[in-house]
Amino acid sequence: MAKAMEPSSKSRKESILIKYAVVSRLLVLFLTILWRSFLQPYDTSAALNPPCLHHRDVPEDSPPLLVANPLSKTLENSVVWDSVYFLRITECGYEYEQTYAFLPLLPFFISLLSRTVFAPLVPLIGLRAVMVLSGYVVTNLAFVLAAIYLFRASVIILKDTEASFRASVIFCFNPATIFYSSIYSESLYALFSIGGVYHLLSGASNVAVLWFALSGCARSNGILNAGYICFQTMHRAYEALYLKRRVCLSVQVLVTGFIRCVCICLPFVAFQAYGYYNICHGHKLDELRPWCKAKVPLLYNFIQSHYWGVGFLRYFQVKQLPNFLLASPILSLAVCSIVSYMKTRSELFISLGFQATEKEKRSSARLYSLKDVLEPDVITSSNEGNRDIRQRKPSRKKDVTVINAAEKSISPETSGYFSADVFPFVVHLGIMAATAFFIMHVQVATRFLSASPPLYWFASHLIASPKHSKWGYLIWSYCAAYILLGSLLFSNFYPFT
Repeated sequence: MAKAMEPSSKSRKESILIKYAVVSRLLVLFLTILWRSFLQPYDTSAALNPPCLHHRDVPEDSPPLLVANPLSKTLENSVVWDSVYFLRITECGYEYEQTYAFLPLLPFFISLLSRTVFAPLVPLIGLRAVMVLSGYVVTNLAFVLAAIYLFRASVIILKDTEASFRASVIFCFNPATIFYSSIYSESLYALFSIGGVYHLLSGASNVAVLWFALSGCARSNGILNAGYICFQTMHRAYEALYLKRRVCLSVQVLVTGFIRCVCICLPFVAFQAYGYYNICHGHKLDELRPWCKAKVPLLYNFIQSHYWGVGFLRYFQVKQLPNFLLASPILSLAVCSIVSYMKTRSELFISLGFQATEKEKRSSARLYSLKDVLEPDVITSSNEGNRDIRQRKPSRKKDVTVINAAEKSISPETSGYFSADVFPFVVHLGIMAATAFFIMHVQVATRFLSASPPLYWFASHLIASPKHSKWGYLIWSYCAAYILLGSLLFSNFYPFT
């Protein structure tokens, strides 16, 4: 009876979560309109739209780019910060070297919607306003879907519907929420990154690879999602080689994992090749940009270093202390979540997950076990399976006893957030946090880490724990303060993360 009610409980929670996600977007929209009505934007140049660099002759009967009416003006004036770049790329393509820092997935979806679903609105408000509207629809819809996928993935990992629901609600009101309602790539990255995690945990590894590859088309850090495939491959290859003594299977696992990692990284590499072709190809040696002459000509790294001053410890300056303070809450939460996991599961952490219990390795999350890889073998070779059953039949009672003992030995400290399934996500968060602190503009950490599931799992754990009741108030206060501060500063073109 309880098992029959469980799916309906999850569906009910998911329906409520969708309402929370929609309400959070409406809240951000309300606050943005409120602050814009009280304050004059710091920079009003975003509404300027000079002709494309590669200007083409426009037919006389083509729809207007700009239409002078209050709605189109409001939409165009709402474009701030990096949104300017994304819309310019949508309209004109990649004109300048620095625009290649913005990956093409969001411009693609904006162009797709503005030329299909919202095309009838072009004569009324103009093409540019329609592109702005399309951008807002894409990012807000992607955010709602990302929240749903976070809940579904969390249920598999935490095996606790309530904890998963809390984590997903915190995500809906996360400190970087203003960026998920703006024309930024955070929403699409979160959707395809978290959605890829869900498909990986569900056993659909090839679908997960596709989603991870798309996350790499939204943001460059999407290629780090290949780490999940590497982790899974490492443990499956170990099981195949050392536990099952099947060399061919271990080679198959390694080759498959390698191909999947290549597929995840391929779109980002292809985009770098596209930039190299446009900027470097066909020019004389003395006309080439410095990065074109490098042994490994990485356009993205050059742009980040040359135009934005990104590099190891380059942001460690006294004048940047306010930005370090701005990023300190999210970095503190990340460090606490990592340290807490390391202290609780120190042996698991040191062993890279190989000290997980047998029950944890056979988890429904499919991160450690070869189960879904071996399922086709079980179906096709029934005789071999029958022999195995006959051989193992005498020890069945013993196996059941061992399993029951293992189940009893699982303590609360090794379940939920502290389960072995969370380990690869904690490592991923650690790499992201270290990158944000030591290499990037540190204030970007708030939105850079905002799509990391373990942050919300740990926050959910703290809120539910009687020992850490004060942390719940701090977490919600932090989220509320940054939602208010972000909607105030960001929407008026003032610096915020």
